[in-house]
Amino acid sequence: MTADAMAASLLTPLLARFPRLPDFVALARLDRPIGIWLLLWPTLWAVYIAGNGMPSWHILLIFTLGVVLMRSAGCVINDWADRNLDGQVTRTKDRPIASGKVKPNEALVLFAGLLLASALLLPLLNKATFYWSFGAVGLATLYPFMKRHTHLPQVVLGAAFSWAIPMAFVAQGETPGPICWLLYVANLCWTVAYDTQYAMVDRDDDIEAGIKSTAILFGDMDLLIIGCLQGLFLLALWMIGNRLELAWPFFVAIAAAAVLFAVQYRRCETRETAGCFAAFLHNHWVGAVLFAGVFLGYLFKAAPAL
Repeated sequence: MTADAMAASLLTPLLARFPRLPDFVALARLDRPIGIWLLLWPTLWAVYIAGNGMPSWHILLIFTLGVVLMRSAGCVINDWADRNLDGQVTRTKDRPIASGKVKPNEALVLFAGLLLASALLLPLLNKATFYWSFGAVGLATLYPFMKRHTHLPQVVLGAAFSWAIPMAFVAQGETPGPICWLLYVANLCWTVAYDTQYAMVDRDDDIEAGIKSTAILFGDMDLLIIGCLQGLFLLALWMIGNRLELAWPFFVAIAAAAVLFAVQYRRCETRETAGCFAAFLHNHWVGAVLFAGVFLGYLFKAAPAL
């Protein structure tokens, strides 16, 4: 039996009992895990850096679960906030709330349930992490409404996607210092860059619907500004690697990320929808390569002492 057939056999009775389950899975975007990866990679960088290359397994597990739950909650509240806008955008018109498959009040219940599930992880961490978690909830809730009032919603998303970085330090008994905040700013720059690529996909529809974004704000300067943000991101990581005296694999990973960014530029160069979306998805590999760099950078740094 193939893997797909096995999955179908397992899901069939579940779907028979809960026929609307796929709609709620789609609402939480669990069928499209790119957002989970883009939130998870910098979280793992921070967990490893704050743990000096040797974080505990329970911290890794808790933060990984927290990423999945909070990203899902963010998608739900985003679609609830955009329930009257998504229908005007080609790419989002079939989303569960916009298409009527899920009612707005049902989405709010799911959002609350995901936040509750995230909160249940907090007693497993120290008290300081609990207090910092309010920032994560606030930013995740605030972001969906920013596209109505500012052309910089991607900056708010970057702040939200980066909030796990100081939390990773606090959870391991560290006070967020220069390394933490430099990593925070670096990830914010990267997030604005790739979410601008994402917004370029919807730019024409967004202008017509009155939705604001950095893709609209940057206009013809979009690729240049994306490149500058990516450059600042890599420079900040290089500074972090130097400060922490990480071994050579980390700097090889930075060089590899620069090559990946060049590939993204080529895909976005014509500003066609498919190319911009492919470039956005490609950032998963940037995050993965840099995590490998962090992991191996610490491993090779410790090797002489073994």
